[in-house]
Amino acid sequence: MKRIVFIYLFLELAASAAWAQPTQPLVWHFPITRPHTGILLGNGTQGLMVWGTTRQLNITVGRAGFWDHRGGNEFTAKTTYQDVKRLLQAGNYAGIKEAFAIPKTGDQGFGRPQQLGGGRLEITMPEGWQLRQGELDMSRGEITITLNDTSGRSELIRIGQSAHSELAWLTYPALFLQKGGWPGQTYFNSQYSKLVPAGEAVPDRLSAAGIKKPFVSEMVDNFGLLMSQELPADSTLMIFWSDVGNQTLALTTSLQPPAAPRLKRLSVTPADSQQTARFWRDYWASVPKITLPDPALQEMVDYGLYKQACVSPPQGVAATLQGPFMEDYQIVPWSNDYHFNINVQMMYWPALATNRLSHFSPLWRMMRGWMPTLRRNGESFFGRKGALMLPHAVDDRCHVVGTFWTGTIDHACTAWMAQMAWQHYRYGLDQPDAHQVLQDMAWPLLVGAFEGYYAMLDEVPDSERGGKRFSLPISVSPEYGGDGPNAWGRDASFQLAALHRICRILPEAARLMGQPIDPRWADVARRLPLYTTVKGVFMPEQNRQNERIGLWAGKDLDGSHRHHSHLAGIYPFATLDYTDPAQRKIIDNSLTAWRFRGAGAWTGWCVPWASILLARTGESEAAVHWLHYWKDNFTNEGRGTLHNANNNGNSLMGAPDWTKEPRNREIMQLDGGFGALNAVLELLVQSRDDGIYVLPGLPRTWRDLSFDRIRTEGAFQVGATVQNGQLREIRVKSLAGGPLRLVHQLGDRYLVNGQPATGSLFEKNCQKGEEMVFRPL
Repeated sequence: MKRIVFIYLFLELAASAAWAQPTQPLVWHFPITRPHTGILLGNGTQGLMVWGTTRQLNITVGRAGFWDHRGGNEFTAKTTYQDVKRLLQAGNYAGIKEAFAIPKTGDQGFGRPQQLGGGRLEITMPEGWQLRQGELDMSRGEITITLNDTSGRSELIRIGQSAHSELAWLTYPALFLQKGGWPGQTYFNSQYSKLVPAGEAVPDRLSAAGIKKPFVSEMVDNFGLLMSQELPADSTLMIFWSDVGNQTLALTTSLQPPAAPRLKRLSVTPADSQQTARFWRDYWASVPKITLPDPALQEMVDYGLYKQACVSPPQGVAATLQGPFMEDYQIVPWSNDYHFNINVQMMYWPALATNRLSHFSPLWRMMRGWMPTLRRNGESFFGRKGALMLPHAVDDRCHVVGTFWTGTIDHACTAWMAQMAWQHYRYGLDQPDAHQVLQDMAWPLLVGAFEGYYAMLDEVPDSERGGKRFSLPISVSPEYGGDGPNAWGRDASFQLAALHRICRILPEAARLMGQPIDPRWADVARRLPLYTTVKGVFMPEQNRQNERIGLWAGKDLDGSHRHHSHLAGIYPFATLDYTDPAQRKIIDNSLTAWRFRGAGAWTGWCVPWASILLARTGESEAAVHWLHYWKDNFTNEGRGTLHNANNNGNSLMGAPDWTKEPRNREIMQLDGGFGALNAVLELLVQSRDDGIYVLPGLPRTWRDLSFDRIRTEGAFQVGATVQNGQLREIRVKSLAGGPLRLVHQLGDRYLVNGQPATGSLFEKNCQKGEEMVFRPL
């Protein structure tokens, strides 16, 4: 019987290993100079960045959800949409600024809600010892540090982290102590180990914000180090570093009430490591297996999938701009908040196609708690029952961060999250929580977004078709013009695309919910333009001109701009049909002018979006090029994904010279890395309204590749194999049953499960669990 059990376990492990990836570890070489060039471990709540000099090992520790909530702005308190419309049309910009100012209460803290970093653990090696390199085993979520003793012989330190609790551990070999390393318990002596609070780097900023100096104890009952950071009105962050025996040191983080924080001796049990191993095994067994002929893009996939598990797992905190990876040397930029005008969406884009729909759970859980606020915002601001309003930058309580009024009234934020919740439902038809997501997230957001937009609409004469059409008299194109007086206009193409997408989804959602069809949805879809166009010269040197999509009425894209908002009808809202010759012409014209404007003012997160726009319009070679450009210019030497470029030669959004600056001002954001992962997935499989497209534009240089288990709308999993530049096989599995429309690139004649078929579009009403293999004849 034991032998049978052993064989069963061996086969189970072998089967999971067949899906496990990646097989090669990523390597860093010491010195690793900055936290954001370090090696990452994360579980969605606790984030560790491992870096240091050749003698000092540093672990920067962050804890997602450590907020100073003071200074939040409830924007509906003093203004309404009609007030904003009146002020803008009257040119009263001072009135606009006043309407969105933060009320002065005398206790503003940083002047806005601010997420704060934790601290840094510094571990000094004995004299003569040297740290050489670190390896990240992405398949197990484990770091191995190689160091040399005084004779040059190698020793290993291993760093792991629990997948489900705020616990990490460091193990070292027994010989380490015997060969002149840390003597006995003295690795907690400040000569060898100390905790440095993030607040120590910016004491003046904390003091000005009314925050007490952090508390640090070098010894706690002779078995560890303790750091705590109190906040005036929020939970205290505690970091505890402890000896747990058996050549193992442990670190834990926790948020606790300010009064009487509790401390207990730590332990690392076999159950901790077993549970973590099981998490990583199951994770890699569920995500797509992708093998590309392009090493740079292969790393984007492998490291992107790894970081997805670190940043947005279902057991973690909803992901912000930096997630749990917060630096210890400055106040974290832009509050490490939730930006809903693309950044949050980009963080979660890959969860759809990578079979990780459960990663939306923390986000939806947080937003369910916001629903009363969203409704109060919408009904107060728009004056319409049922309207919801989600501002673009908020903390975890949905309080506005800052006074950026154009972002605050950007109603596409609400519509975009409604679309994402709908996509979660559509991709996850086989999931037990699918209807729940539809019922309490997608449906209320869809209806609430529409009601807000409907309150904004005017009817104006339709010069092209006669009669009247709908128009958005006050609308914005994200981040264009900042929050200045000219940062708005009529019929912003971004807002038109968002509203059209909502109108397309609502009838199907209503049918599924058993709700009546509102005739206003079709009326708006029929009488609202898809986009706004501008005409004229875009390239004066050659007098090149065309008609193209504008930002809003009369406003052309007149320079390089990071937010490709006017092209959102291509992606993500996909309201434009590239197969329609008339629409294709306007799309091509728009892309031509956009290319001419160039990438000089682009930031990190917008480059993968550019790649997706090109992949969606048949320019796969260019899509691949921009991903290489992103990796070369918007990641640092430690693979950290940057907001600003890593040099000053390619973008006006450049970098400080880190060799000359008195302090590091590097801005890491995670969105670009997840956008890059999603961009690669879009090169392989695209879910469109008219079907699932497999390898719609195979790059010429991609001779051999394969992938499996990419999830699509309708709950299908898709795989394919390319050999010698030819598509040899497509594999499709229906997880939920239902209609399949597959655009396959196999030519007019092909085989499906060995049976002849014809036509570039394959259609079938599938059974649940049905599998199909497509091959060329």
